[in-house]
Amino acid sequence: MKALVYNGPCDVQVKDMPDAKIEKPTDVLVRITTTNICGSDLHMYEGRTSMETGRILGHENMGEVIEVGNAVDRVKVGDIVCLPFNIGCGFCENCERGLSGFCLTVNPGTAGGAYGFAGMGPYSGGQAELLRVPYGDYNCLVLPPDAKEKENDYVMLSDIFPTGYHATELAGLKPGDSVVIYGAGPVGLMAAMSAGIKGASQVFVVDTHKDRLALAEKLGAIPIDDTEGGGVQQILDMTDGKGADCGCECVGYQCCDKHGKEVPNLTMNNLVQTVKATGGIGVVGVFLPQDPGAHDELAKEGKLAFDFGNFWFKGQRIGTGQANVKHYNRHLAKLIHAGKAKPSTIISHELALAEAPKAYEQFDKRADGWTKVVLKPAK
Repeated sequence: MKALVYNGPCDVQVKDMPDAKIEKPTDVLVRITTTNICGSDLHMYEGRTSMETGRILGHENMGEVIEVGNAVDRVKVGDIVCLPFNIGCGFCENCERGLSGFCLTVNPGTAGGAYGFAGMGPYSGGQAELLRVPYGDYNCLVLPPDAKEKENDYVMLSDIFPTGYHATELAGLKPGDSVVIYGAGPVGLMAAMSAGIKGASQVFVVDTHKDRLALAEKLGAIPIDDTEGGGVQQILDMTDGKGADCGCECVGYQCCDKHGKEVPNLTMNNLVQTVKATGGIGVVGVFLPQDPGAHDELAKEGKLAFDFGNFWFKGQRIGTGQANVKHYNRHLAKLIHAGKAKPSTIISHELALAEAPKAYEQFDKRADGWTKVVLKPAK
């Protein structure tokens, strides 16, 4: 099969790889029809993780079931399925509690597994023609009859739509609340869409990329251009000095200041300033236990100089971690099916798998107009 393989920092290549296949009776084999490039793929692409060379990338996947293991009961050949990026077993303590992002079975010694991701188990990614899905009955979301018609919407259920929604849940967003979202990348835009779905009164989206801010405005958000570093004051001015009711961090440890310099604690400390006293902060941007490529010693150890004094004094709350996709994907799929959510709005490029290396290069540069890339292996 053709697959996108990580060769090393800033070097990915489409190669012929051994076909994915059924390895256990609980497996499902999927022919991938759409797979996305995620912002968190860029951490690996840039060599900022422990990702091993020779591995297949891609954790935002959708396709058609072409084979099922002998122990698979629910999922059938021919089903169109979307696959949560996090792999769960369905029967461990955490999966039973709905915390599928922290499965205790699939990656022994660690809570959580994923396709094609550093530190998340040995599972190959789906930027390929075929994908093996462990525990297929649990991990496959079987889609309704309009799956092919709305494929570019449903594929967003693999990660960014549930992750954006999860950010608003961690933040404690309620109808009528105002929310400030740091980051107008795909997850931040999905958080803005989710905030609108949940009835937020004001949605502020902070970024420095004007093309992405324009998309946020199209989704009904108030764009805050932080190019000159005045975003915090703009939000305070728009909230009578109190700050928003809650906030979402959708950037992660590679956030940059107005000079383009990485400042890992910038968005977190800005959220402390721009969220009101007693407000909640939801953090879904990726932060890692180690970042050997960081420019300062704290960041290399995965630590931040966090404004804990003001955070404590304001009585704020914080929730963190990857989204438990299965907790949300079935409900969000119903919104897509009913025409009440259209996450494909943010797609900028639909490309063949062969064009993936170029797409990674442009997306990594944050080139104008490169907001969300979907790959079509059969194209």
